[in-house]
Amino acid sequence: MAVTNKGAKKTADNGRVDLHCHTTASDGMFAPAEVVRKGHAAGLSAIAITDHDTVAGVAEAAEEGERLGITVVPGIEISTYAEGADIHVLGYFTANDNELWQERLSSLRGVRGNRNVLIVEKLRSLGIAIAWSDVEGIANERRPADGTKGKSIGRPHIAEALIRKGIVATMGEAFDRYLAAGAAAYVEMPKVHPVEALRWIKEAGGAGVIAHPGLYGRDALVKELIAAGADGIEVYHPDHGAESEQRYLELAHRHGIIATGGSDYHGERNGESYHGAIGSRCASPDTIRALLDKLLQRNGTV
Repeated sequence: MAVTNKGAKKTADNGRVDLHCHTTASDGMFAPAEVVRKGHAAGLSAIAITDHDTVAGVAEAAEEGERLGITVVPGIEISTYAEGADIHVLGYFTANDNELWQERLSSLRGVRGNRNVLIVEKLRSLGIAIAWSDVEGIANERRPADGTKGKSIGRPHIAEALIRKGIVATMGEAFDRYLAAGAAAYVEMPKVHPVEALRWIKEAGGAGVIAHPGLYGRDALVKELIAAGADGIEVYHPDHGAESEQRYLELAHRHGIIATGGSDYHGERNGESYHGAIGSRCASPDTIRALLDKLLQRNGTV
C-alpha cells in the first residue's frame, strides 16, 4: 500500500524496510514500478522512493505498491552543499501537490542540469570524445514514455557514458578519476545549504533526515544539522561500517531523533551495484510509524 502524509494509517509494522531507493525518475536503472517489484521480490514490507531533487517517480511506485500490497513511502533526496562538500538530505511524506515545494525542486533540477552540461564540457576539454547527447540518450533509454515531468539526470548517467566509450571500466573508476569532488572533471554547482533543505522539507509538511553521514567525514556539521531541526539520521547504509553505524545510532539516541536506513539502491550498471543491492541495508520496521508520529506532533495530521 502507499503511505502519504494525509492518507493511509497502516504502515509496515514487521518485515524489512528500505527507506532509500532511486528510480529512472533520477539516476536509477529501473522504473519506479519495477523498483517496487524488486523490493517486493526481496521480501521487503516497505520501500521509500527517494530520487534526487524530484518526486516524479512516487505516483507510479505508489500504484504498484497498492497492487502488490507493499508499503510505498513517498520520499526525496535533496542535493545540498556545505563546508566544501556535497551533503544530501532525505525527505519523507512531503505534500507533493504543494506549488512552492514543486517550484523549489524545479529550481534545483535546473542547477543540476547546468552542472552536468559543464561536466561534459570539461571532459571534452580533457580530450574525451563525449557529447551531452550521449548522456541524455542513456537517461532516456530507461524512462517510460509517459510525459512525466520532473525527472533528473545525474553523474551516474555520465559515468555510464564513459564506461560505454571504454574510457573507464567501472562506475567507481569513473567517479574516482573524473566525477567525484576533486576529480579531473568535477564541477562544483551552487546548491542550497542543508539547513535550507531541511526547512523546505518541513514547509512542505515532511520529515527531514540527514543522508549517509559517514560519507562526509564532517560529524560536527552533522551535529549542527541535528541542532537545526533534522528529524532523523540515516544510520544504516551500505557505505557505513559497523563502527560508523554504532556511532550514528548513539548520536540519534542522544539527541532523540529517528534512526533510519536504506540501501541507496540505484540498480546495477555493468554488473556493478552503485551503493547497495535493494534491501541490503534496512531501517527498523517501526521507523515509518516514528516518522509519521513526528509529523503528527508537528503538523497535527498525517
